[in-house]
Amino acid sequence: MNDTRDVRTYLVVIDDTPEAEKALRFAARRAAKTHGAVEIVALVPRAEFVAWGGVQATLEDEAREHAQEVVARALDMLDEEERIAMPAMSVLAGDPVEAILSVLAGNPAIAALVLGASASGTPGPLVNHFAGQGTGNLPCP
Repeated sequence: MNDTRDVRTYLVVIDDTPEAEKALRFAARRAAKTHGAVEIVALVPRAEFVAWGGVQATLEDEAREHAQEVVARALDMLDEEERIAMPAMSVLAGDPVEAILSVLAGNPAIAALVLGASASGTPGPLVNHFAGQGTGNLPCP
């Protein structure tokens, strides 16, 4: 497995929810069993337009810092949970669906998109999209 395209990679979108933590654990266990890798993406929500650019920039910086903290906690959990290679990590801003599609298009080694859904209630917008209308457009399950 000298070529990184030979390594099966599991893409996980994380946030502060228990569902995201479960998705990350699932991906880490699959990666450990298949000698694969995990790629973690934290999404920064779009800041609502604020008339003063400095305020908007501050809001976006705070959202990015929070996403980086979420990624750091996820790495700590992975370190305790499974023995896998250091995951690739990114914090992306903008439209969540477009951001994920961009990551998938940029890494042909991604074997699966791993998202978590709550045990009750409606799934989140990413699960709704990728399990519904976006299913046929994915290069992976």
